[in-house]
Amino acid sequence: MVFASLTFLYLFLPLNLLLYFASKKIQWRNGVLICFSLIFYAWGEPVWIFMLLFASAADYLFARAIDGSQGTPLAKVALAGSLVMNLGMLVFFKYTGFLVENLNQLTGLRLPVPEIALPIGISFYVFQSLSYILDVYRGTVGAQTCYPYHLMYIMSFHQLVAGPIVRYSDVAREIRHRVSTPGEIQAGLTRFLTGLVKKVVVANHAGSLAAQFLDGNLAQLSTPGAWFGLILFTIQIYYDFSGYSDMAIGLGLCCGFHYLENFNYPYISRSVTQFWRRWHISLSSFFRDYVYIPLGGNRRHQIFNLAVVWMLTGLWHGASWNFLLWGLYYGVLLVVEKLFLGKALAKLPVLSNLYLLLVVTIGWGIFYFTDLGRLGQFMTVLFGGGGPVESTLRLTFFNNLFWLVGAIFFCMPVVPAFQRLLRRAGPAVQAAAGWGQIVLNVGMLAVSTLLLVGQSYNPFLYFRF
Repeated sequence: MVFASLTFLYLFLPLNLLLYFASKKIQWRNGVLICFSLIFYAWGEPVWIFMLLFASAADYLFARAIDGSQGTPLAKVALAGSLVMNLGMLVFFKYTGFLVENLNQLTGLRLPVPEIALPIGISFYVFQSLSYILDVYRGTVGAQTCYPYHLMYIMSFHQLVAGPIVRYSDVAREIRHRVSTPGEIQAGLTRFLTGLVKKVVVANHAGSLAAQFLDGNLAQLSTPGAWFGLILFTIQIYYDFSGYSDMAIGLGLCCGFHYLENFNYPYISRSVTQFWRRWHISLSSFFRDYVYIPLGGNRRHQIFNLAVVWMLTGLWHGASWNFLLWGLYYGVLLVVEKLFLGKALAKLPVLSNLYLLLVVTIGWGIFYFTDLGRLGQFMTVLFGGGGPVESTLRLTFFNNLFWLVGAIFFCMPVVPAFQRLLRRAGPAVQAAAGWGQIVLNVGMLAVSTLLLVGQSYNPFLYFRF
């Protein structure tokens, strides 16, 4: 099940909220969330729910063992057991086919390449569980003593299948004690609907247009067409993933959970370093805290540490060589910025943003094409080796110009700026704005519903991770 679906919007979510708020005790509310999370995950692939339940139960026991034996060999054994189980699941389901295929190419063997279905959201919930286990081992949090509450933390449907990756320390108190105020419920619904519009109105349309230029015969693609398609994908992936994060954060807020931000207007960044502090923040902070810093961070072997982190970041996104290249591409850029380019960029604010937009857009080209042959062909077209300009390019551009300007405009922090102005306004203006927001929410839901009824193109890019 996905958030941007009529089933979720008009059946699952209303029933969930009705039963949740009808329950008065926190234990009952947690029970409602657990039951609905199980239904949500099992909706499309019921077989994988058993693996998720097994893994969560095992990590619950591992964490209890670590917490009860800090500083002893038993704690290290329990930590190793959790790491082997979680990383083993991730490698088996996500990378087995990739490893066998490359082994065949290197050795000339003809081993059968297994076709293993990837459980939805495995990269997200494995990393979430690992962050919890590692924090318990470090002693920064205590182990959860109630298994149902541990289960709810791991598989809350708000962020189960596509993040953000939630640290246990950020929600530990709210698992047992939280209050949903009317103001936060309204703010949560507004945040959810904003994310829904991002996904349905912008990301889906950008993706369908991008596919017209990027998925066809690249030999017939022009250089302007390649750039236009790539810019559309740059818009799609931001609105798709940040929209899903908005929806997850909004749903959590409705229920009293305060998940941390996962996107902070990354396209206004002035360096790659800054970009990765604003894009998919929960993943970047995971690799920083659990890989980069333990390896030595900035203190020793910095370049090696960056190479390891960005190789893993690329592989996390998929079992394909293009993702590895994409990760190393950013690793090289970050090293160059740390060595000398960063100081120059700091003195050139406008040019630094243009530089960032250029390298990120090119990076999304590496990300898009999993076939290295098509990737090489596309890059040739992108940098001047294209054919004649498509007859449809001008028409597509001008037919979507107003939408395109709006999409680019809202990549900038105009909404927070408007909200700051409202907070400084008088009570009458704030009251009018409150009623206006309710009307806007109804409009966002209506527009999204109409588009979902008529759209056949409704993918979610990060489901495959």
